[in-house]
Amino acid sequence: MAYYEDLRKHVGSAPLILPGSVVIITNDKDEILLQHRRDGGWGLPGGLMELGESFEETAIREVKEETGFDIAGLTQLHVYSGADHYLQVPNGDEMYCVTALYTASEVTGELCIDEDESYEFRYFAADRLPEGLLKGATKYIALFLEHKEKNRANR
Repeated sequence: MAYYEDLRKHVGSAPLILPGSVVIITNDKDEILLQHRRDGGWGLPGGLMELGESFEETAIREVKEETGFDIAGLTQLHVYSGADHYLQVPNGDEMYCVTALYTASEVTGELCIDEDESYEFRYFAADRLPEGLLKGATKYIALFLEHKEKNRANR
């Protein structure tokens, strides 16, 4: 049982602060890997932290669980938190998300979809992102593209 599920037994749907990580993975064509999630829309691979994990360990574990990929060379782009990251899910559970955004420079393995969480994974060009992109993923990708552009300008 996941940590947050155990907490829910004690606090019901009351607001929780839940830390997690998401990872932007790109291929050799500079396309971004997106997850068509069973809980709605397109997003990035990632998820919630378990007890004793760091943000980096969460990112590595979640990507492995959801995609089958092993990742390394993580670069943290930003940590999102605060009132703008409040979420109430359809069952009434409330949470404030603290999300670390990463990129991975090393990706190995074969794509293997966790069908409990995902319909599919697909790479998209940054200028051809799918309809139904989740609000968080839109924000994360915009920051990634801005960061990439700044790095390109500084060369």
